[in-house]
Amino acid sequence: MSRISIPSDIPLRYMERGGAVDRVLGLMVLIGAATFFVTLAGDPALAWKSYVVNWSFFTSIALGGVMVAVITWIVKARWNWSVRRIHQSCAAFLPIAFILFLPMLLNLREDYFPWIEMMAHDPIVQKKAAWLNIPFLVSRNLVGVLVLFSLALGFVYLAVRPDLGRAALAEAGRTPHPRRSLWRERLTRGWAGQATEEKRSYEKMTRMAPLIVLVYAAVMTVIVFDWAMSLEPHWFSTLYGGWYFMGAIWSGFAVTAVIAVHLRRRDSAFAEHFGPAARWDLGKLIFAFTVFWTYLFWSQYIVIWYGKLPWEQAWLGTRLSEPWGGLSATVVVLCFVVPFFGLLGVKPKQIPWLLQSFARVVLIGIWLWHYMLIFPSLHHEGDAAFSWITPLVGLGFLGLLLISIRWFLATFPAIQIWQPPVDPEPLEAEGQAAVGAS
Repeated sequence: MSRISIPSDIPLRYMERGGAVDRVLGLMVLIGAATFFVTLAGDPALAWKSYVVNWSFFTSIALGGVMVAVITWIVKARWNWSVRRIHQSCAAFLPIAFILFLPMLLNLREDYFPWIEMMAHDPIVQKKAAWLNIPFLVSRNLVGVLVLFSLALGFVYLAVRPDLGRAALAEAGRTPHPRRSLWRERLTRGWAGQATEEKRSYEKMTRMAPLIVLVYAAVMTVIVFDWAMSLEPHWFSTLYGGWYFMGAIWSGFAVTAVIAVHLRRRDSAFAEHFGPAARWDLGKLIFAFTVFWTYLFWSQYIVIWYGKLPWEQAWLGTRLSEPWGGLSATVVVLCFVVPFFGLLGVKPKQIPWLLQSFARVVLIGIWLWHYMLIFPSLHHEGDAAFSWITPLVGLGFLGLLLISIRWFLATFPAIQIWQPPVDPEPLEAEGQAAVGAS
């Protein structure tokens, strides 16, 4: 990655929230909610399928953004110093996502999970009864999501807390902003001094980060196994979980690019610090995950194709035949062909509008991929392959995601002021010790 120097004096910036934009986002939420409840009255199966697809996609974006923050913290990345707060802002959606998860757990039974009725007569499904049963499904999902979301929010809290002390010093003598002051007071209780808080946050985040990665992989695998793969209970793939949670991290990089370019247009300080080198690095990671996501799909496909076993081909066969073949091809085009060839070379990654455009294509492709994970498995003869109900319900989820991110970046510094110390590399430390001894 590029060698990017972090300035000693980082400006205090907040995202400005406009009334018109807030009203538009509120309208999006209203449209999404109205579409869901109206559809629920007439076609509950379509309403719930649309709900699950959008919950899965937008929760993946939120967790993917946080995981980008966690992973880049583990590897001590410096290229993303100006967009760290954007990664972290995705965590603001997680409390909403948890509340939206509860109706799925409490309401969806035989009308969503086909294995419930199959359990009475299907010997293959009966052998999976220890895993495929509603009490265990509800328990493991509820506990897993609660633990993962709590760890993610705790990590972001530790990253934000030192900035609140620095922001208080920078804003001394000014009229306090009521919302920011309220959250600053809540999140800085027991303040032990700037240096102590920074040291404490650094140490706790460094210990937490590897644990979060492990919990993330496990919980996301459980989620996709339960809410997507179990819909065809005779079929399974051991790569399915990794394909899903790596795709979420990919979406975290993509949404970072979309928001960063948006902020760059509206703030001169952000435009200065989110420069060509940072955009190049972010573009390289979006490009790399394009290849890696496709590689994970190919790794599943080639084994199924080579084995030619009917029960292994069922999942792919459904999605490659009518009426799903065209949508599957569209997923490949949006998730691989367009970003792969579009982001080849340096310039497309450095030109802001191009980077943002390809990141948006990736996010649309990932949304359609989530759609294809669920809808073909629950398709009934006579149902349309694609309904505009699903993206309209998604409009409500998108509104909630953007409202939460805007709130976060308007409440806490949009550019992280506190930056972690640079640890010496082991070989460098050994070399310096050897020089000192001689």
